[in-house]
Amino acid sequence: MLSFFKNKSVIIGSCVGTAVGGLFILKDAMQGERFKKKTRAENKVVLITGCNTGIGKETALELAKRGAHIYMACRDMKKCEEARKEIVLDTNNGNVYCRECDLASFKSIRNFVSQFQKDSERLDVLINNAGVMRCPKWTTKDGIEMQLGVNHMGHFLLTLLLLDTLKKSSPSRIVVVSSIAHERGKINLDDLNSDQSYDEGAAYNQSKLANVLFANELAKKLAGTGVTVNSVHPGIVDTDIIRHMSFYSSWIANIFIRPFVWPFVKNPKSGAQTVIALALDPELEKTSGTYFCDLKPSKISEAAADAKTAEWLWRVSEKWTGVSF
Repeated sequence: MLSFFKNKSVIIGSCVGTAVGGLFILKDAMQGERFKKKTRAENKVVLITGCNTGIGKETALELAKRGAHIYMACRDMKKCEEARKEIVLDTNNGNVYCRECDLASFKSIRNFVSQFQKDSERLDVLINNAGVMRCPKWTTKDGIEMQLGVNHMGHFLLTLLLLDTLKKSSPSRIVVVSSIAHERGKINLDDLNSDQSYDEGAAYNQSKLANVLFANELAKKLAGTGVTVNSVHPGIVDTDIIRHMSFYSSWIANIFIRPFVWPFVKNPKSGAQTVIALALDPELEKTSGTYFCDLKPSKISEAAADAKTAEWLWRVSEKWTGVSF
């Protein structure tokens, strides 16, 4: 027996095995709450932006499993069609459709809405999921800083153009995917479009704060219509959204950072759980103007609760997109 414990290779192997097992247990614990209700979604029409990968794809997959009619609004039609085929194959639900919608182009958004309203007379759930993070100083086709343009302005226009359809379909829901990054965000009243200076992190945080401000302001405006609006922090999720952060794709990060971060990061399926709950949970049918994390209401930052800033951003968004409530 003593010789067994004196065997260094056995001891080292045992320690390594215990450590690896512990990491997997920690990884599982960090995945957050799961939406366990068996709520079905037959005949519900759901529109999801940016759903050829990541959280959006997992959301589309789960809602398709539950019988929903899914419209996948994506910029890249090749990737969208590949994802659609996977979802149809996995769910045996043929009511999954690809539609081109580039949130960096107001023209594309308007064309998408025009086509969608020909395809469907109703819309039960709109999930504003698409996003871009920490990209270089790019602008949309309409001259708006890319992160603000895609994450907020594009979704602002899309949502307002679809409001009549959502109202006719009530009770209906709007889910806005934001981020805990909104807590570090500030709406730059003097340089909203980052024309004077640009910091990719600050621009991203601003766009995520804009998401929460938009959701809360829209919830107020839609009170009594049967259309609810809620925002969500899906967690820190391993998706393609970090594709512009070149450092995290480097060999240095792969060796020295990713192994230590891995246990604390959610996979896309886990990241989609709160989004799915907000889309389906019967208990949330009348909940509106709330920010969620891990299936529960969560506090927003002081900046996100600023009504004056929300009103200012709303007016600017109407002016820039050319649409009004």
